[in-house]
Amino acid sequence: MTRVLVTGFEPFAQDTYNPSWAAARLLEKNPPDGAEVTAVQLPCVFGKSLSVLRDAVRETDPALVVSIGLSPRNGISVERVAINVNDCPIPDNAGRQPVDEPIVAEGPAAYFSTLPIKRCVTEVQKTGMYAEVSQTAGTFVCNHVFYGLMHLLATEGEQRRGGFVHIPHTPEMPAVARGQVPSLPVEITANGLRVVLSTALAHETDIAVAAGATH
Repeated sequence: MTRVLVTGFEPFAQDTYNPSWAAARLLEKNPPDGAEVTAVQLPCVFGKSLSVLRDAVRETDPALVVSIGLSPRNGISVERVAINVNDCPIPDNAGRQPVDEPIVAEGPAAYFSTLPIKRCVTEVQKTGMYAEVSQTAGTFVCNHVFYGLMHLLATEGEQRRGGFVHIPHTPEMPAVARGQVPSLPVEITANGLRVVLSTALAHETDIAVAAGATH
């Protein structure tokens, strides 16, 4: 069995529920064939989220780490690149709101995901679910965790691979009820994420298909 670590976030701001954590728990209960998945909840807090993530990687010793975050996306959104900056229009759950701060002092400007992102997206699309390669994870806590994860894997990760995936809201969430964001039931989202995990476990190399953006 291949060990996989999947992380989701605690509820943010006024929400009482976070689909990223619900999806992570579903993956732990029903992992892809040949995988043993451990789900860990991260605080939506700068700094503390990376401490919890680092401890989880050390404790579980996974071959693959996939962090999941919530965003107003239409489906599975596999992130390409994490950038070394915190720049926040809103505070995190601890009230912190860093502006133009590096995540890792003297760290590289960016890290690319080591998931086969285009292959993952293509395989999810084959199931009939919307999936895309995303060119930005923002500059809030999701990007903070994505960059922190890739820096950890680059400096202490040995042969581990990892990346970040954004998922949609679920229909019962307040923002969806107000008509502000798209949604999917978390069970459907978890099915798409399961395809991402199984594809990443089966393939280390990506495919050459267009998945760029003009703006």
